[in-house]
Amino acid sequence: MTADFDIAICGAGPVGLALAASLVKRGTPAARIALIDAKPLDQTLQDPRSIALSYGSRQLLEEIDAWPTDVTAIHEIHVSRRGHFGRTLIERDEYGLPALGYVTRYGTLVASLAQAAERTGIAAIRPVEVQSITESSEAVELTLSDGRTITSAILVQAEGGVFSNQIAKSVHRAYEQTALVAHVVASAPVAHRAFERFTDEGPLALLPQNDGYAMVWCGRPATVAQLVALKDDAFLEALQQSFGTRVGRFTNVSARNSFPLGLNAHPVATLRTVAIGNAAQTLHPVAGQGLNLGLRDATVLARLLAQDAAAGKLLEFTKARQSDRSLTIQLTDTMARLFANAPDGAWSQTFLGWSLGIVDALRPAKRLLAEQMMYGRR
Repeated sequence: MTADFDIAICGAGPVGLALAASLVKRGTPAARIALIDAKPLDQTLQDPRSIALSYGSRQLLEEIDAWPTDVTAIHEIHVSRRGHFGRTLIERDEYGLPALGYVTRYGTLVASLAQAAERTGIAAIRPVEVQSITESSEAVELTLSDGRTITSAILVQAEGGVFSNQIAKSVHRAYEQTALVAHVVASAPVAHRAFERFTDEGPLALLPQNDGYAMVWCGRPATVAQLVALKDDAFLEALQQSFGTRVGRFTNVSARNSFPLGLNAHPVATLRTVAIGNAAQTLHPVAGQGLNLGLRDATVLARLLAQDAAAGKLLEFTKARQSDRSLTIQLTDTMARLFANAPDGAWSQTFLGWSLGIVDALRPAKRLLAEQMMYGRR
């Protein structure tokens, strides 16, 4: 049986697009790749969410000519625990880099990647949903919502969310936390400095972006619901109380949105199907590692499949990604559970405050943490 395609990619978000462009860059004919997405491209380009890209992700995106131009560089990352002594400050000069990471909008990144994929000759199939997947020893058959049926030697699931992935997971954990996202403006911003502030209920991150900060505030669902319902002035005061005055007074906030947090990890791959990015591991946003981990997935998988799009390569991929995935998941999950499952003032939360000061003083430990956040293992 000759399949219609060598590789079918379900999901044309950043990770799926990066995989497609990387495959062609490494020699896979564009005509042998099926890139399928349920959303029209215009709808995805309007997505205003802010995302953090590590310096390592910049390197990966530059390899496929997909680095977006509208980004805000992060030169420093300040990590602290509210109400406790100790903090860690990671600075770009310590590592000889132009930036530790960058902040951009989801739609901006997708636009850059879509243009890169288009230049390679890949024609995305959209908007169309995959209604069923049937795997045989020879190929994977996909039935699409427009009535078409296509076959592919390999299927890559690159589209997923917290609890909606198509491929089964062996780890599925809901945190008693919700994330609140918005854009805020402060009176005395610190240029190019990102903040990760651990509060009693979870991390509060401020990422420098344009004239202010992209904010991700994690807390218990009832607390976040109350914060969303507050009038702007009251919300800004609550934010001030939780964050402090390191960037002066908070003066403006955009529309606020919230979403539940959870962990999906360790997908069950088969000989002909594999998951990457959010379809493989949906992480808590603490440390902002989810998308960066997914881009590393795409790069490693492209490297292997461009050599030979054979079923055995998926087992090789799973083995190659085990270390990076496990370390990143353990890092984010441990920090998330310190707050999601511990009462206010628990010793584990206090210990985190102390450990930040210890990490800052121990340069080898600090370097290991920084390098994992910037590059991971690929």
